[in-house]
Amino acid sequence: MTVVCVAEPLLGPELERRNVPGLVVWEDGAPPPPGVHRAHLLIAPYQLTTMPPERLALMPELRVIQLLTAGADAWLEVRPPSVTLCSGQGIHGTTTAELALAGILHHVRDLARYERQRAAGQWIPGERASVAGKRAAVIGAGDIGRKIADVLSVLGAEVLLVARTARDGVVALADLYDRLGEQDIVVIATPLTEQTRGLVDKAFLSALPDQAIVVNVARGPIVETGALLAELDTGRLRAALDVTDPEPLPAGHPLWRAPNLLLTPHVGGGSVGWPARAAALVERQLEHLRSGEPLENVVAGP
Repeated sequence: MTVVCVAEPLLGPELERRNVPGLVVWEDGAPPPPGVHRAHLLIAPYQLTTMPPERLALMPELRVIQLLTAGADAWLEVRPPSVTLCSGQGIHGTTTAELALAGILHHVRDLARYERQRAAGQWIPGERASVAGKRAAVIGAGDIGRKIADVLSVLGAEVLLVARTARDGVVALADLYDRLGEQDIVVIATPLTEQTRGLVDKAFLSALPDQAIVVNVARGPIVETGALLAELDTGRLRAALDVTDPEPLPAGHPLWRAPNLLLTPHVGGGSVGWPARAAALVERQLEHLRSGEPLENVVAGP
């Protein structure tokens, strides 16, 4: 029997409801439960930090680590060489795309202006911009990036889907730089790697046109915070950030007071219903394991 160690408390009840066999729940801070040493599949906690190596060492039969996030960067360093690491791609794509779109619409339709008018009891109609006709670059061609690109296209934007390498319908990242001056919107939905860390730096931001919107629903360190703050403070650029560097954002940090910014506390994927989507992925992965079929969302393996 495949033993599943669940280290995410919100997912345990959902898997129990589905009668997934071999469940062992290991709550954060609790001592190792009986049977954990026989675990073949670990469902990692839904958080940015990894499980301590000493905990992983207590599962010598571990074959798969299933993440609940699309990003897997932190786990690459602690993954035992014999273990396959799988991302949670597909669990949060729709909800993260929703938040990215909300950030874009917040700025394009100037919703903050209407909130100020409401507070002042003012009714001031006026013509505002639209997503239709805008040029948008979506960096990241995975589940989240493709959903964002699809929605922007439906709304009439001219979209560039960007990834590290070019392929059908996807522009290479290296080819984006010469086109940054054309982009009204840049959405970051790519994993954090050594290649993407600090990708959106001073030179990148300086190449964007005035009033361009930068949206980050990926990982904070992809954007150089100081460079973005400088552009926000002058009013030249606008931004919507669901992730920051540092994160969580400490009290007194300049981003709390930055103008032209919509800031949310990393809530893109944490919507109602995600445990059911995660449980469905776990069930499929277990079936793949038992039948010898390839696993989904493999990031790294033996």
